Amino acid sequence: MTTAALPVGVVGVGSLGFHHARILREVPGARMVGIFDSNPQRAEEVTRELGVRSFPTIEDLLEQVEAAIVAVPTVSHHGVAMEALRRGVHLLIEKPLATNLEQADEIVHAASARGLLIGTGHVERFNSAVRAAERFVHSPRFVESHRLAPFNPRGTDVAVVLDLMIHDIDLVLSLLRAPVAQVDAVGVPVLTPNVDIANARLRFEGGAVANITASRVSRDRMRKIRLFQPSGYLSLDLAAGTGEFLRIREGVVLGNFTGAMPRLSEIVERVELGGDGKEPLRAELESFVAAVKGDAELVVSGEDGRRALAVALEIMQRSEEHVSHASAS
Repeated sequence: MTTAALPVGVVGVGSLGFHHARILREVPGARMVGIFDSNPQRAEEVTRELGVRSFPTIEDLLEQVEAAIVAVPTVSHHGVAMEALRRGVHLLIEKPLATNLEQADEIVHAASARGLLIGTGHVERFNSAVRAAERFVHSPRFVESHRLAPFNPRGTDVAVVLDLMIHDIDLVLSLLRAPVAQVDAVGVPVLTPNVDIANARLRFEGGAVANITASRVSRDRMRKIRLFQPSGYLSLDLAAGTGEFLRIREGVVLGNFTGAMPRLSEIVERVELGGDGKEPLRAELESFVAAVKGDAELVVSGEDGRRALAVALEIMQRSEEHVSHASAS
């Protein structure tokens, strides 16, 4: 635990890295040292807009920081992470952690060997609806999530599973807290050579089931997740950061009613899950800085990122098998 400001930098200031840099300037306990981007023109644009220092090489930036955000394209995560870890830098790596499990394992093991923290940028864990719902989640039996978005060329170099669905894979794994026993999935390429819409059905040890759908070729946006459990039903609107929990009122025993059935409101209690209004990315960065300084536990570890990646890759394999089978028919 330390009271000194943590020197932090951002590697890669594209669409998401820009916002990391923007917010880090204001995170309590952090000192925004600067940025590096392989595109000098982009680095200059961000420097002008945010008033942050741009470093000519990644090595120059890493020499000045104790922690860094890695927001480069996924294919470069491994190389950047290993270089930073060799220099003793704690990392928050955007999702997915790496392109394959071998690279993910190397990153996690290298950090562990050096006593460094690796966080994975699964920002939905910091969604205000999820944080408000956590205390009500008890042994869900069925989970259903939908993440739909209009087409955007950015991110289409990978399948929608790694582009969008991995957010919900991580959420489901964190909420159910059980090993995945079976994966079934289908996927279809629509506007790109990669799978653009996919559905996965995960069966967990203990019997719980999750049905996850992700699309980047939809007309409207949707980010919703619903959980069904013995104590009630949770519905979360991740886009709005709000939700509700419907549960049987205390003292009510279903099946004991005679005569006219009571109104639903007499049986079911609605608990509003209001968000606190905090930007999820800000909450994520504050949490990471606090963890590096020893003031809090790391919320989403490298191991969590590796776990989500493993499930995502299996879903991709099943989806691609479905595409190949459909093409051969």
